[in-house]
Amino acid sequence: FDDVELGLQSSGSVLVPHSSRPVTFEGKPKVVVPAGQSMMSDMVVLPWVKDKNDPMLASRKLAVSFHVVGDSGPITWHAKALTTSYISPPGSGSHAREETEMSFPFSSTSWYFLDEVQMAVPDAQTIVAFGDSITDGTASTLNGDDRWPDVFSRRVHAAFGNRFSIVNEGIGGNMVIGPANYAAEPFAGGPSALDRLERDVVNLPNVTKVIFLEGINDFGNARADPEKVEEGLRTFVDRLRARFPSAKFYIGTLTSAVHSTNGDYGSQTVEEKRLAYNEFIRSAGIFDGVIDFDAATIDKETGELKAEFQPNSTTGGPGDKLHPNRAGYAAMANAIDFAKLFGAQP
Repeated sequence: FDDVELGLQSSGSVLVPHSSRPVTFEGKPKVVVPAGQSMMSDMVVLPWVKDKNDPMLASRKLAVSFHVVGDSGPITWHAKALTTSYISPPGSGSHAREETEMSFPFSSTSWYFLDEVQMAVPDAQTIVAFGDSITDGTASTLNGDDRWPDVFSRRVHAAFGNRFSIVNEGIGGNMVIGPANYAAEPFAGGPSALDRLERDVVNLPNVTKVIFLEGINDFGNARADPEKVEEGLRTFVDRLRARFPSAKFYIGTLTSAVHSTNGDYGSQTVEEKRLAYNEFIRSAGIFDGVIDFDAATIDKETGELKAEFQPNSTTGGPGDKLHPNRAGYAAMANAIDFAKLFGAQP
């Protein structure tokens, strides 16, 4: 990378005029990131952030622009970001400092290279939303920011201001324990929850709470037994508590996949495993709290997700009866009891 800029998005690929600021790495504008590694930039001072509590900045999006020199090789990406990235033509040079839209004729709904943005708010606590595609936001609205962690984040911000930061660590297809052996090709869904605990939770600053929602892919994709997944979950909790003794661990019940059109997910076998796993979650007594996402979204008559929570749009088509729509995600976020999570109910 030979040119990286950070600004404030106006709309599309347009930035708020004069908001762009250069990003450096150890004082230099260029950086080479070795394969399989990451690099943290120097701190960037944003003069337009004069007051961290300014309501005009709430929910505004940062725009990170960068130029890749030559061929990048394999790209680290978030494939299903459900947020538009804007791309200039290959070989056209760097447009990272441009604040208008004419240089970016191509677009993608993925994020590339950038993995993390840290803000200098020393007193802020981190709440990690750890999960699979239902946390990642599959079937939510493109550019709508209506995944359940997004809605939860807005609730938290309205109640507590900038005291908490919600970090979405959802990966589509992710599993608690994952396959027994990873093939030479990367397994869809990435490293298991157990394998990525260090990277995606422990390495984050000031983690005080984790909300965990995983397991359905272990049953629907890997055909795992509930007992094995429960054992993996216990291990995850033990490892987390060993690293963060004061952190609170909350777990969500799995939402319904009954009649899902997605592979084996809609089968009776998967449903029986889901129910057994949810019963374990509710009765195990090893968590600091249980969030009943299942109760908030299920149609008790059919066993499916409620009809109003099943996607059916002109852009995404009919849903798969596994992933909720934006209303379903909102119901999940609203099912989180602030009195139990924070000791206060706004």
